[in-house]
Amino acid sequence: MKSLPALDLGVIAIYLLAMLLVGFYFSRKNKSAEQFTKASGTIPGWALGISIYATFLSSNTFLGVPGKTFGTNWNAFVFSLSMPLAAWFAVKYFVPFYRNTGEVSAYTHLEHRFGAWARTYAVICFLLTQLARMGSIFFGIALSLQALTGFSMKMIIITMGICIIIYTVLGGIESRDMDRGGTRDY
Repeated sequence: MKSLPALDLGVIAIYLLAMLLVGFYFSRKNKSAEQFTKASGTIPGWALGISIYATFLSSNTFLGVPGKTFGTNWNAFVFSLSMPLAAWFAVKYFVPFYRNTGEVSAYTHLEHRFGAWARTYAVICFLLTQLARMGSIFFGIALSLQALTGFSMKMIIITMGICIIIYTVLGGIESRDMDRGGTRDY
């Protein structure tokens, strides 16, 4: 198998390094849990909308949806078309609601409204869904990069995972917004 040229591999390495530097940069700004999770409420609504939309974008969006649409049916494509509307709706109604109540996330709201069982149930469902989603995203990226670079899928997945964990844990919500959209816990 022929590998990518050194210049292309260098671009990938620079991207991974830049991701880590973003995390380190924003880690200096985080002095409290509120800054880490909500950026102290300073991210404007339009940026949150883009971030929420970007949260749904992944290798699955760019590789899987066109392939599934071409190969089987248009359901995934039609779902993708609804994402800008969902992001607009979230920014218009949910973000102001959470900012006004002072809650960190939907999970704390569920706990205050219905009790700890509701928060626990929602967290478990969300985490299981995200684990499955991350697995398929990492697999899609690893398939693409393995075909291009010839590196092992295991090494690609571990490298990506370590970089993502470092910049997210260090930088908080602002670093996640810099790269690909962050989380939905505004």
